[in-house]
Formats: sequence, C-alpha cells, structure tokens
Amino acid sequence: MGSVAIFWMQLLVSCAVVSLVAAWYIWPLLLKIPRNSALILLLFVHVPRYVGMTELVPGMIDPNLPDLFISSAAYGDLLEAALALASILALRSNWRHAVPLVWIANTWGFLDLLNGVRGVLQLNVPSFNLATLWYVYTFYAPLVLISHLLIFGILIKSRSWKRALDIA
Repeated sequence: MGSVAIFWMQLLVSCAVVSLVAAWYIWPLLLKIPRNSALILLLFVHVPRYVGMTELVPGMIDPNLPDLFISSAAYGDLLEAALALASILALRSNWRHAVPLVWIANTWGFLDLLNGVRGVLQLNVPSFNLATLWYVYTFYAPLVLISHLLIFGILIKSRSWKRALDIA
C-alpha cells in the first residue's frame, strides 16, 4: 500500500472513530450541561490549531509544497485558534455577543478546513513529505471536523438547549 493510500485510509478511519465516540459518548454528555459549557468544551479542540504555523518553519515539511497552500493553511488555522480562544473567553464572561462570536469562529474554522481539504485534494498533499504534520492531517483534522459539526448542532439547537448560567 502506498503512502497516499495509507494517508486516506488513516484519515477516513479517524473520521469514523471520532464520529462514533462523538455520537455514543460526547453528544449525550453535552446534552446534559449548559449550552455555553458545551460550546466551551468543543471550542477548546480548536485552540491548538496554532500548530499549523509549523508549516511555515523551514525544513519541517516538503519545500515543494506551494507557498500559497502553506501560508493559507498556517494563517487560517492561527486565526481560527484566536477566534476559538476569544469565543471561550466571551462565553465564560457571559458576554451578550458570545454566541454570535462562536458562529463567526465556527463558520470561519469550518470554511478554512474545507479550503484545506480542497488544497489537499488539488495538490495531492499526501504525496509530499509532511513529516510530523502527517498526524495533524490524519488525526487532529478529523477531531476538528467533528467538533465543528457538534458546535453547529448546538448553535442550531440553541433555543432549546439547557440555559443554566453556571459554566463548568
């Protein structure tokens, strides 16, 4: 089996495993806590997206990857990390615009992720030397994807979500 096939197999299996854990354990637990607390827990998954800046470090990944792809991925992830952290702080402070900020953060992060997937497919990124960033793509990206979907689920159900003001 070639490296490209292994990449896609690992990515798909990670998506399946994370989806099962989310459906069987995470979502049922989130339903039992206040909306803001549930959002905070899921947003913390996005704060480490600053790790994408590693792509800008010379020698860390294949120098043949196009600069536009690398900088888009790195800075898009950095912005998502900052938006996620700002959303967490806003939710913990019960800021009245916290939920709209979560919408912005999650929408930006999801679109950035989709743009990254487009680039991965278009450039056949698994055929390049990704070094340790291989794990970011095959393990962390599925966590991010499922977290985005869970956040959208909470935001859409927001009116019926448990509304306690106390935050875990």
